[in-house]
Amino acid sequence: MGSPRTALAELLAGNRRFVSGQPVHGHDVTAAAAAASGDQQPYAVLLGCIDSRVPLEAIFDQTFGSICVIRTGGHVLDRAVLGSIEYVVGELGVPLVMVLGHERCGAVAATVDALRGGTSPGGALAHLVDQIAPAVTEVGVDDPRVRPMAVRRHVLRTVAALRADHLLAAPVAAGRLAVVGALYDLATGEVALLEA
Repeated sequence: MGSPRTALAELLAGNRRFVSGQPVHGHDVTAAAAAASGDQQPYAVLLGCIDSRVPLEAIFDQTFGSICVIRTGGHVLDRAVLGSIEYVVGELGVPLVMVLGHERCGAVAATVDALRGGTSPGGALAHLVDQIAPAVTEVGVDDPRVRPMAVRRHVLRTVAALRADHLLAAPVAAGRLAVVGALYDLATGEVALLEA
């Protein structure tokens, strides 16, 4: 895993590669400079999981300024996330919100384990478990496919909550905003839309 110092050094080395115009992973500093020269005009906001295998800008091949990204464990909503989405939709006029779940989600697995064991993880992690638990319960904690099915169910519950939000419901009803759910396949890189 390495030390905190090694991790920080790797991040800073990556920034130096980016600034010098020699990125390893495809992003270019000229795109950052171009995006910084005007107002931001993103066309979508993506709410995804913190899983390091799901870097949203990369999997949608987006450059600077094109999308707003919010990531929480298991794409759990809280007031800060809702406020951020309300801002992007209300102030920047973004017409699309996507909630992106993924298979083998650790937050969903932790929720299943907590419900099966009748325990709580404690700390703020308990908030994630509490927010994901209704999806697990709807599927059935003892269902053999509870983990993948709960991921889907949690995405759809998050979509429904966003569509019902008091500042998002009107633009959704007027057709100015779409809120969609999708799943990311870790093995193939494909994103599949979910039907509500």
